[in-house]
Amino acid sequence: MKLKMEVNNLKQTEELAFAFAKVIQPPMVVLLNGDLGSGKTTFVKSVVKALGCEDLVTSPTFTLLNTYKAKFPIYHFDMYRLSSAEEAMNVGFEEYFDKRSLDGVCFVEWSENVEGLIKKVDFVIDIQKKSDNERTIIIEECSDACN
Repeated sequence: MKLKMEVNNLKQTEELAFAFAKVIQPPMVVLLNGDLGSGKTTFVKSVVKALGCEDLVTSPTFTLLNTYKAKFPIYHFDMYRLSSAEEAMNVGFEEYFDKRSLDGVCFVEWSENVEGLIKKVDFVIDIQKKSDNERTIIIEECSDACN
């Protein structure tokens, strides 16, 4: 399944994220692709809200991982500051991507920085910024072709 949607404002992005929240369940891994400021964290924020968590959702750029207690645990990774899968393994991140023990859903920004760390991906979300308010959001459910 591949869904491509043009959104013209934050409300439409939130509505799409709320709809996406209805189809995810543990254990899952979701990759978020897009340039700085494209709206990756905003998308996660809306998913977390849709799943019943009112915590302040922020980018984990400096902490690398934020955890939210929603309907099920949400693990929000930002790999921007990492340079390799080995570096991510040194801080223990590989355990989060083992589907046999994962109790929540992992959202991963900048996964290309840790190529080879994540073996099984369920969804890839590409967010392309067109203007201050407009985005093209592509949600692709992964099969063996993504992994």
